Amino acid sequence: MKYTKATLTRLEDVFAESDYALRYEKGQFRAGYCVLRDQRVVLVNTYFPLEGRINCLLDLIKALPDLKLDHLTPRSKTLVAEIRAEVRV
Repeated sequence: MKYTKATLTRLEDVFAESDYALRYEKGQFRAGYCVLRDQRVVLVNTYFPLEGRINCLLDLIKALPDLKLDHLTPRSKTLVAEIRAEVRV
C-alpha cells in the first residue's frame, strides 16, 4: 500500500462509514493509538507522520473484529477485505 494522503483519506473513510469515531489527539500511546471499545472511539496520536498514521489505521482495521462492514460503501468493503486478506497470507 502506498503512503499517500489519498490512502490516508480512504482509510479514514472506512472509520467514518463504520460505527467507530476516529480522532487525532495528543497522547503517549504505546502503539500509537488507543481504542475505547465501549464508546467506539479510536484515538490516533496527532504527532505521527503520514506513514505512522496509515500504519496505525491499517493495524486497527486488522485488529477490530467488530468493525461493521454492512454500512460501508463497496469501495471501502473491498479495501477492508484486501487489508484483512494480507493478514491471512
